[in-house]
Amino acid sequence: MTQSPHFSGVLFGAAYYAEYQTEGTLDRDLDLMAEAGFTVIRVGESVWSTWEPRNGEFDLEWLQPVLDGAHARGIGVILGTPTYAIPPWLQTLHPEIASVNADGHPIGWGTRQEMDQSVPAYRWYAERIIRKVVERYAGHPAIIGYQVDNEPGNNLSHNESTFQAFVGWLRARYGSVERLNEEWGLVYWSHRIAEWSELWHPSGNGMPQYQLEWRRFQAAQATDLIAWQAGIVREYAREDQFVTTCISYSRPQISDDELVAPLDITAGNPYYLMQDGLSADADLPRQAEWWHTGPWALFQWADRAYSSAQERFLVTETNAQSIGGPWQNQPPYPGQIKQAAFALVSRGARMVEYWHWHTLHFGAETYWGGILPHSQVPGRIYREVAELGAALKRIGGSLDGFEPDADVLLLHSTDTKWSFESYPPLAREDGRPDAGSYGRIVDAFYRGLSEAGAQVRVQHSRQFVAQSAEGLAARYPVLVAAAEYVADDALLDALRGYAEAGGHLVLGIRTGYGDELARARRAVAPDRLHDAAGVWYDEYSNLSEPLGVTAVRADFPLEEGSQATSWVDVLNVDDAETLVEYTPTELGAKAAITTASFGSGRVTYVGTVPNPALARSIARWLVPESASASWSAASPVTVSTGRAGERSIAFVHNWSGAEHAVEVPADSIHVETGERFAAGSRFTLEPRGVAVFEVAGSQA
Repeated sequence: MTQSPHFSGVLFGAAYYAEYQTEGTLDRDLDLMAEAGFTVIRVGESVWSTWEPRNGEFDLEWLQPVLDGAHARGIGVILGTPTYAIPPWLQTLHPEIASVNADGHPIGWGTRQEMDQSVPAYRWYAERIIRKVVERYAGHPAIIGYQVDNEPGNNLSHNESTFQAFVGWLRARYGSVERLNEEWGLVYWSHRIAEWSELWHPSGNGMPQYQLEWRRFQAAQATDLIAWQAGIVREYAREDQFVTTCISYSRPQISDDELVAPLDITAGNPYYLMQDGLSADADLPRQAEWWHTGPWALFQWADRAYSSAQERFLVTETNAQSIGGPWQNQPPYPGQIKQAAFALVSRGARMVEYWHWHTLHFGAETYWGGILPHSQVPGRIYREVAELGAALKRIGGSLDGFEPDADVLLLHSTDTKWSFESYPPLAREDGRPDAGSYGRIVDAFYRGLSEAGAQVRVQHSRQFVAQSAEGLAARYPVLVAAAEYVADDALLDALRGYAEAGGHLVLGIRTGYGDELARARRAVAPDRLHDAAGVWYDEYSNLSEPLGVTAVRADFPLEEGSQATSWVDVLNVDDAETLVEYTPTELGAKAAITTASFGSGRVTYVGTVPNPALARSIARWLVPESASASWSAASPVTVSTGRAGERSIAFVHNWSGAEHAVEVPADSIHVETGERFAAGSRFTLEPRGVAVFEVAGSQA
């Protein structure tokens, strides 16, 4: 990643598509945006067929009035390359670029991203349109940055050309078929190959090592696409213009920390269920991986976005109102627009941009609600967006240089996520394999930490290994490795070194069980860590029903309703102390959670997937003093803190429909209003309210 772009304040706006509007609405739209405090819009990325209606016939002038009008009103513009939605003439001219599914059939035309973006024919036409558009507008003073492509990585293309590229990638990686046979264990079921030409296609594959490498290769394809586009754009971009892409973190082809490496800043698209989906006292199931439910999940998305480059990020799309199909209509309760935006800002967002300005009257996303309703008459949503714009303007540059605080470091393993999608350890309620097992395990820990008031920094395993154990232990007193199944020796040794250097290492199930190719390790589990943890196991079991637990130590109180779910490691306790035990069963598993001192630190083992009550109990033991505790805040109130230079900042949220009061821990200033509060005074949050304080000293 190159140097992060320089701008003051939090950028605020929406995706704006004048090409979807009727003639004569541009000035009205831009005036309303300016009145709402917009400082940025995103344009141009979805309409290749408008830029190039026929092969080689370009219409580049239609955007000029939009850019001129935005610039006249002080609104910056992010210009997108239109490469993710190709025109019908290109589909007709080159049908071979259609992405082929695992079943061997081309994806039908009529949606978006239906093509294999690695095919040379596609790349030739894509480069031509990128150069035409960017060259035409790079010098326009309204342009502050570029978004290349859009939510890349939607398909795992199985085209023959893609497969041959995979074979070439493997040859460069392994050198010989002999080594591939050995590393992948292809002696199993007579899969040894004598020539590279004998490697089978991935559509019928059942070998875990093949599958993992196939996903790594696919991620390299997506990363190459974005780096390639960024390189073209930079040939024309000014030094003051940044380059990014917008990430949907559920896309199957992306490895986000690698994807953002050639970019200037991370950007992504969080969507979430509104109404009771943002209520702390409601427990609603997540309906899709990309659609977040619960305040904790909104914070989690932001922490994942921060993790991509370990820097603040842009929100290129998020809810203005209902998002989803015509049967999914949950517009926000009053106050939730500001509340959600400030939650994202509190964990590192440098821009909040809505999808999108006006609700569409046609197309697949007709009921993805924009800031303006179908009537185009500004209503409550517009008024609340404008109130948010005014609030961000009042805050101004007070968040420049802001860095969110973290009580806990939580590791993210893209490799393990991919491995578990094909070979999951957990089952669904109906007994079928749960391809979302990785998220289920990690979410359990994150949710418990978040709901107990702890703040989390997420790091990729690659990022973690690159740092010193001493520095990590000093900065992050607690580290959670919830499910590091695909892990090489270097990672496991780094975890061990972190604890030895004084950190509190928390190990979850499957950590230290597989190696870098998802092969089960030939060692006592958890490998390279069992002596440090003081426990080991060689038996484990799925749970069809939750299992009760009891606390062994008085200083580890359990919240009522605490249970073990989904999985049990049958732990043998050597040098560890048992904190929590299972209700006795015929299986004989006894210790559920153990802890042991190691070096200057500690290793705690959690041998199950904790339910929310148990996860919160673990979190309160790990982080007894949180920012929420200093504000005397408890659910439904959360406190997120960070530092902007020498200043301590606190975001206080009320995730409920009733008033709640907090106690200000130190002399503080309400950043929006300038009102001063003495230490120990009470501040009342209105229903669905949020307040930002600058706190004296370091007591945020």
